[in-house]
Parts: sequence; structure tokens; C-alpha cells
Amino acid sequence: MRSIPSRTPSSATILSMLVSLIARKQSAAFVSRAAFQTARSISSTPLPLAKAGQAEVVLVGCGAPNRGMGWYHAIQMLENQCPHASLDYIVEPWFMGDGGNSPAGQEFQEFQADAEAKYGTKFAKDLSELPPPDQPRLALISGRTADNPRLLTESIKHGAKCVYLEKPGAPTVAELEQMKKEAEAAGVEVLMGYNKNVCKYVRKTREYASEHGGHVTFVSNNAYENTPESLGECFERNAEGMLKNMAIHELALLVSFYDVSVDNIAEVTADKEFSSMQTLPGPSGKMFTDFDKIKFTIKTKNGNEVSVAADRCGGTDSYATVSDKSGKEVFRYYMPDEEDKKHVQELQAKYPTAMPYFFTQDPDYITVKERVAKHTVDGAPAEGIATISTAVETLRVAEYLTPILQEQLK
Repeated sequence: MRSIPSRTPSSATILSMLVSLIARKQSAAFVSRAAFQTARSISSTPLPLAKAGQAEVVLVGCGAPNRGMGWYHAIQMLENQCPHASLDYIVEPWFMGDGGNSPAGQEFQEFQADAEAKYGTKFAKDLSELPPPDQPRLALISGRTADNPRLLTESIKHGAKCVYLEKPGAPTVAELEQMKKEAEAAGVEVLMGYNKNVCKYVRKTREYASEHGGHVTFVSNNAYENTPESLGECFERNAEGMLKNMAIHELALLVSFYDVSVDNIAEVTADKEFSSMQTLPGPSGKMFTDFDKIKFTIKTKNGNEVSVAADRCGGTDSYATVSDKSGKEVFRYYMPDEEDKKHVQELQAKYPTAMPYFFTQDPDYITVKERVAKHTVDGAPAEGIATISTAVETLRVAEYLTPILQEQLK
């Protein structure tokens, strides 16, 4: 008869088992970084973090679903529209704090639950809650303009290698210049979300004007209702003013491509027939003065001449025109063009309550994020992407023009 080996463990085995059990209990109160690097588990479904060759993206300031620019950035990355960007974290101080009980806060919580379940994205109220980066970290700052200086400091402190900063970057030139110095001292590059620098309609218009000559006008439209309530809400939410908000993209084009700077501006003239400035109450009851539409022409000291028109209630399309010496329009290119309109319609059907301008600029948002994310990973130049130096001069131009245009419209 075969003997059955004894199942009684030896003293050494018992000691080994006790050590192992104690170690497991001690580690139970902590998240294993090794496991966290490998996978995020939502309901037992493993979801990987940023892979090698991807930037680990932290979205700082998501905003309300269907209204916040940060939310739309998140949607594009979660849907894998930017191959080099992995949206691993969303930091949202307001809706995960005091704003959580508002109607918009409830919508945010629904978005959070969906993103966590489907994609494993981690949400936090503060950057300090994040672990150290495992892959090169890209902080995409899309919060309130007034919060950006603080958010940049915190992003650098918590491991950002590169920062994608939404326009205009800061409330004032002085603050943005300080942010630039801080980032340079830390060896962190700051690139700007001026997506119109890479837009098809801008490129086509500049190419036509270069070949045929003529005067270029960049036209920007939003689709707010032309009512005191709608515009008052817009004025309060974008309290930095139209030239630092909606029309800042066009000013960045002027700085980037037409040698416009405060020192190089020879003359600026408002089109009084087109332009309008109003003082309206916002939802808080406070009064805000801003342009609801503005058109102006800038002449530079080195001979360039270019115009900008912006209308809060002008619709969903932006475009650019070229006019001959008599003022007759000879070229116009829309955003979106006919090729892109089908894509816009698909997005409108998918997100029927979202801001319309998200869809017309959808391909350009993707292009900017993808180029910045790739740059974060491999260090190659982010072609066509505005730097914080460009943003500083753009903001200087906005601050310079605002009182001049206000005075001309009185």
C-alpha cells in the first residue's frame, strides 16, 4: 500500500505562510502602483493605462457636458481620435466640489459614471490626488481663464512634461508672462490651443491671397440667441471679453501670419456700421459690457493690412474672404466646407444638445491635440501649433485693441 505524504506543514513552511499573510494585510490599505501601471479595473474588466508611445493626458477642467470645451476634448480622446493621447485622468474641481449639486453637476456625474465604466478614466477633484506619471504626462488645461495661472503651477508640480493651455491662457499679459517664465524655469513646454492656426479655411485663404493678392478678412461666428438673457449669460461666463475670448483665435492668426504686434500696429479702425457693444446683466445680476459683434481693420508699420469680424449671434460657420482693391469679394472659404458638412451633421445627431461650434472645428481640435501629444512623447516639433510666446503677444494685442475699439464705438 502506497503511503500518503503528510499534509502537516513544517515549521519553516508555517513561518513563510505567516510572513506572506502579514504582507498581504499590510498592503491591503494601499493601491499597488505596479498593478495600477498595468491596468485599471472597472467591474473586473481590465483597462490599460497609457501605453508606450502615448502621452498620459490629465484633463484639468472638464466643465459641463455639452457646453464645456474640456468636455469635448475628453470625448474626442475617449473615442480614440488622437492616437498619441490616452486620457487617463480628469480633474474637475467645481463639479466634484461645490458645483456638484447643481443641474449641470448632476449631468457631470452621469458623464463621470459613464467614462469610468466604459473607459476606466480616473476622476479627481485636485491634481494632488494623482499618482506620479508612468508615461510622459500632458496636462490639458481647459478651466476658467482666471484659474489658469494656479492650474499651470499645480500641473508642473505634479509631473507634467508638457502643457496644452486653452486660449487665452490667462486673464492678463502680466500673468501669462509669469506663467511663461515659470514653465521655462521648470523645463516644461507650454503649447496653446489655437486650433484655427491649423484650420483648412485659413490655409486655403492664405494660399489664395499669396498667389493672387488682395485683402484678407477672418470672420468668426457663434450661435447665441440675440436676446439680453442669452448675451448676458455669455458676457458673464466669458468675462474676459470678446477679444480675449471668442476673437482671440483671429488675433492669434494675425500675430502668427501677419506680423501684428502691439509695437508694429500703425492703425486700427472699427467698422461702426457692423459693430455693436452692449451693457447687460449676467445671471448673477452684475452688469457686463462687451461687444456682441465687432469688425476692425489693422494696418501694420511694415505694410500689412488685415481685417477681423466676430459676431456672437452670427450662426455656426466661420470663414475667410479675400477682396480686391475695389473692395469686391473675390474668394471665400468656409469652415466647414462641403467636404466637412456631412461629418458635422453626424456629430449634431450624436450630440444634439452640444455647442454647435464644437462640430465645425472638430477636425482641428483633433489635429492640435494629436500634434501636442506626439510632441510630448517624442519631442519632435509640433508643426503649426502656437507657443506661449505667441499667446503672450496675442493677449497683448487684445488688451491694446479693446479700449481703442470701445472708444471708437461710443
